[in-house]
Amino acid sequence: MLSFDDLGFLGSGLRRPECVACTAAGAIWVSHALPEGGGGVARLLPDGSLQPLLARAGMPGDFMPNGWSMAPDGSFLIANLGESGGAWRLLPDGACEPVLTEVDGLRLPSVNFVHRAEDGVLWISVSTWRAPRDRAFHRDVADGFVIRMPDPADPASARIVADGLGYANEVKVDPSGTWLYANETMARRVSRWKLTERGLGPRETVADYLDGVFPDGFEFDAEGGIWCASVMSNRVVRVAPDGSQSVVLEDCDPAEVETAMAHWRDGTFDRTYMNLGAARRLRNVASITFGGPDLKTAYLGSLAGDSLVTFRSPVAGAKPPHWHF
Repeated sequence: MLSFDDLGFLGSGLRRPECVACTAAGAIWVSHALPEGGGGVARLLPDGSLQPLLARAGMPGDFMPNGWSMAPDGSFLIANLGESGGAWRLLPDGACEPVLTEVDGLRLPSVNFVHRAEDGVLWISVSTWRAPRDRAFHRDVADGFVIRMPDPADPASARIVADGLGYANEVKVDPSGTWLYANETMARRVSRWKLTERGLGPRETVADYLDGVFPDGFEFDAEGGIWCASVMSNRVVRVAPDGSQSVVLEDCDPAEVETAMAHWRDGTFDRTYMNLGAARRLRNVASITFGGPDLKTAYLGSLAGDSLVTFRSPVAGAKPPHWHF
């Protein structure tokens, strides 16, 4: 397991750097919220300074950038975690426009993640219909869902293709293009569905996570593994192709983690426990991605940090769909 001596910290002045993406050209982009509301993304320059791209017009008043994907035209497809919800496109000039604000005739609530797959299809995860979303911080609440949007320019093409999820979080198509994977934070598992011509096959459990793991973001590696970032316990866990799990990194108090698990089991878990990791050095890690020329530099996003955590991985990451953008 890695120690703090193995870690680096990149950048400063970031706010809620929840989601990170890297490209082959060396670009590092990260979510960047503003304290007064709004925000967008920021590019981290080699010296660690920020080059923000903020939404300046067209966005809802409670716009809060969460999980996002890059598009080939240089825009960003962003999930709005604010209660007005929806998926939005942030253009290079700062203009913001809606991508999807309703599905099946229902207005979308807070949206967690937008994933643009290799074929251009958008996969959008919504953690819960409940507002505020904290009301879904219970193991017996399972109303999260995933939307498939085959034509990003046509909201009418969007359909809910998976539901009944225990707080749906990041969702991604695997490198083979065969499976859709999703982390379910409150169900504490990673699930997958086989892609079919009509949408998705039945849900399969890839792994029930170790005690103390509340999964948020994840990424694939070149050997078929899944790297998961766990809020609360500040853990990075690798799920091997055979489903076995190993803790790569953690920053938590074991007693606090066990207390949180007890509250999860008896249905009294709430944001107090979810935020335990924010007071520690890794600041509630929320996502992981791989970059660098060999795709062996890992970058961790977080909910409460002001920089990215980095370390060298023994395994290269898989090339993401945006790698050559």
